Amino acid sequence: MTTSPAESSAPSFAMPEPGRSGRLPEALRRRLHPDPTVRRLAGITLVNTVGNGLSLSVAVLFFTRVLGLSAAQLGFGMTAAGLCGVVASVPAGRAADRWGARRVLVALVSAEAVGTAGYVFVHSYPAFVLLACAVSAVDRGSSAARNALYAEVLPADRRVAGRAHLRVVTNIGICLGTGLGAIALQLDTRAVYLSAILADAVSYVAVAFLLHRLPVVAAPAAASVAAESRDRAGTPGVSGTEGGSGAAARSGAANPSDPVDKGVKQGRGNPALRDGPFLAVTALCSVLGLQFAVLEVGVPLWIVQQTAAPRITVAGSLVVNTLMVIALQVRATRGTEERTAAARACRRAGLLLAASCLVLALAHGLPGILAAVVVLAGIALQSLAEVMGQAGGWALSYDLAGERGHGAYQGVFNAGTAAALMAGPALVSTAVIGYGPAGWAVLGAVLAAAGLAMGPAVRWAGRRDARLPAA
Repeated sequence: MTTSPAESSAPSFAMPEPGRSGRLPEALRRRLHPDPTVRRLAGITLVNTVGNGLSLSVAVLFFTRVLGLSAAQLGFGMTAAGLCGVVASVPAGRAADRWGARRVLVALVSAEAVGTAGYVFVHSYPAFVLLACAVSAVDRGSSAARNALYAEVLPADRRVAGRAHLRVVTNIGICLGTGLGAIALQLDTRAVYLSAILADAVSYVAVAFLLHRLPVVAAPAAASVAAESRDRAGTPGVSGTEGGSGAAARSGAANPSDPVDKGVKQGRGNPALRDGPFLAVTALCSVLGLQFAVLEVGVPLWIVQQTAAPRITVAGSLVVNTLMVIALQVRATRGTEERTAAARACRRAGLLLAASCLVLALAHGLPGILAAVVVLAGIALQSLAEVMGQAGGWALSYDLAGERGHGAYQGVFNAGTAAALMAGPALVSTAVIGYGPAGWAVLGAVLAAAGLAMGPAVRWAGRRDARLPAA
């Protein structure tokens, strides 16, 4: 990846630069990303996801055994928290446009550190629900701001590849954190569970510090929002945001390729909510996002309740998925920077997910070992679909936003993802597992339809852009 002089002159937080004191071994240096900005983001991501993996491993036992919640209480609290996460994504994205993605992200991550540590002091169910809702809101809001930050610090033609690299690091970090969580589960004491939660809170503090020091050379959306505010007030000022700005940001000039300036009415509201093609793509990506509920909820329930496969197949499915994502995610992004190619990637993802559902359904009634093999084959197909769908979705979420309003667009896109994560487990566990192979067939048809509909949605955006003169 390329990087601006201002970015490359700052110190790297992930690893020391080759050629300086503390030179890295050659074998390790070859494995690092060539862009120092991506390396910094990778270091931040690793710290964050190790903490997340640790807390996720112990969360259920912490809530039920330490806080004394019942399964029903935990389920209701998590559902309410998920809804708050959906609602928080959109305003968080708008805030990133107005005040800068890095500044908003640092504030949200800092709040998440405080909220996570707050679980240690919870002694009543209402307090748990309120805190869980607050933590979920800042977590999903930080996800929207983080995606907008990637648009600010990474070149447009390299964002998808950069996010793919960070997703690989995410999987590695979660694996490392889960390993630490396994130790905590084995020790199985109140003090250890409390320490794990506090360790996750400390990781958020470290992430906030590293993000604060991350250089941001241009924040075009924030600059243009500030320029518009000055124009409405009739007061002069110098455009620019954290670290500087380009000519377009200084002038507030419209970007001819920007959907905010092409067919989306201007106003004080959220432009992404008035962008029909973008909303269609967001909805379709949300449907494809049901694959995560299939992996995390549907497949374990299917294995245990409806097949003769050994229960260890549940762990095997997660291992297969993780290894395939680590091995293939970066490769899956190649060529997806162009929107029609990204739409094709989503279409293939939908068809592969449909095939995965049919294969998983075939495990019903088979002998144990054969059922396990069939389930793992279905997981392999789903993993291929996952890397393709994620690459295509990332590309479209940035491409359809143009180069302004990334916070607004990523906020809406992230709200769709959060909605799928909230509704997916209940949908898969009742409407799919409850109806056996027929349920899998219906889900497969829905996923295939979502993938096939991505092409028409993207062509809709193209027709809209073609009808409008360049600014």
